[in-house]
Amino acid sequence: MGLKLNTKIILGFVIAVGVLLLTSAVSWYSIQQLGFYTRQVEHTYRVLENASSLRGHVRDAQSQVRGYLLLNDSSYLPGFYESMPVAQADYQMLQLLTLDNPRQQARLDTLHNRLEEEFAFLKRWSQLPPSTSAVRRLVREDRNRQLALRQMITRVQDDEKVLLKERHRRQDFFENTTPLAIVVSAILATLIVAWLFTKINQELQANEQLQFQLQRTNADMAYRIEVVETLANRVMQGDYTARVAEQDQASLGNLAASLNHMTHTLDTSFTALENRNRELDQFAYVASHDLKAPLRGIVTVVKWIEDELPHELSPQMRQYLDMMKGRLHRLEDLINGLLAYARAGRTERKLEDVDVQQLVAEVTELVVPPTFQVEIPAPLPVLHTDRLSLQQVLTNIIGNAAKYHHRPDGRITVTVRDLGECFEFRVQDDGPGIAPQFQQKVFLMFQTLRDRNTAESTGIGLSIVKRIVEEQKGSIRIESEAGQGAAFIFTWHK
Repeated sequence: MGLKLNTKIILGFVIAVGVLLLTSAVSWYSIQQLGFYTRQVEHTYRVLENASSLRGHVRDAQSQVRGYLLLNDSSYLPGFYESMPVAQADYQMLQLLTLDNPRQQARLDTLHNRLEEEFAFLKRWSQLPPSTSAVRRLVREDRNRQLALRQMITRVQDDEKVLLKERHRRQDFFENTTPLAIVVSAILATLIVAWLFTKINQELQANEQLQFQLQRTNADMAYRIEVVETLANRVMQGDYTARVAEQDQASLGNLAASLNHMTHTLDTSFTALENRNRELDQFAYVASHDLKAPLRGIVTVVKWIEDELPHELSPQMRQYLDMMKGRLHRLEDLINGLLAYARAGRTERKLEDVDVQQLVAEVTELVVPPTFQVEIPAPLPVLHTDRLSLQQVLTNIIGNAAKYHHRPDGRITVTVRDLGECFEFRVQDDGPGIAPQFQQKVFLMFQTLRDRNTAESTGIGLSIVKRIVEEQKGSIRIESEAGQGAAFIFTWHK
């Protein structure tokens, strides 16, 4: 048995959130490991640096004593006595840095004893009278000690170099996989959201088809009732010769069966429409909470990467992160626009007196740059209508006139004409205009006339405008020629 639409939507969101969370976790783990092995490499370099420093200070200590004995210059002795605490400090730092390595700790214990013996040995020679023979004896007797010290320090360094090679290998591995994990996360998020958009769009199209079928059914029923009413009125006036016209007999051949079938069709259509509206409302709730949350989570993870690892990020990786943030923000804008379109015209209307002139001024302040000039040649009327719906229409039309203008400054003119039952509003700009073959395209979902890299747009705004105007029993059209500005004209009932 097939799954219900509601179950499919929920299951799709669960899978989407699961995949997004999994890819985010993989990215986070890769970043953590990269930071860990970077610190380990730095730690190994410090061990090698301290070992080299210790070796140099031991060598300097012997050189100071040899200089004193050979040249009979006591100025060498202060350097010798200063090298002893420095070498001890190097040793203590080595011991601290290798606390996590028992094998190195064992070597350092032996090294400490040799250092004590070496410095004690050199200290005794520093107290003897200087002579050439003393220098020769010092070199002969200290040769084995110095060799043993160098070998022990070399073994410490060799062991650290092995660790350094392994840590470099792991660091390189995670340095290469971290950007890949982030890019894969972004691609998966894009594919999942695109799939969800496709499903949602299919449901919206199915909803519109149902509404179209309902309109056709209503028109057919009205026509049949009109034919019957015309016949009944003629009979009531005494024209008993009245007959149903030949072209109408097919539609009224079996009136009772047709009416029953029509009633059943209307009931089925309204029930299906109501169910789909409920499903779309539930989808709106799920989308606004469960889909946008992981997208914001990925944006947060990217920000953490930029804040916590500023020195480890290469320029190429920063470019990937910027691309990822741009795509995620665009996905969120598309979700919000699609939800707004799904809800347009289905919210409860709050009727109130609306000063359209004041409303246009408020919209101008919000969406029109100060370099533009908005003109209202004649006073605009006061309507008793739904303020929010009219504000949405004016905001989109006036905002687009400024947003898609080919110059940083321009002129927008708002006028009105009284048509009796309704007003006809006209928003005219002096922008680049819209060619006739594209004037219906702008009202379709996800359709824009300019590259989204030039003017960021979801392509949903004018679709919402058209839907709101039609829900108000009005109409909207465009009068424009390429290069001569554009005029958006819509009617609004009083």
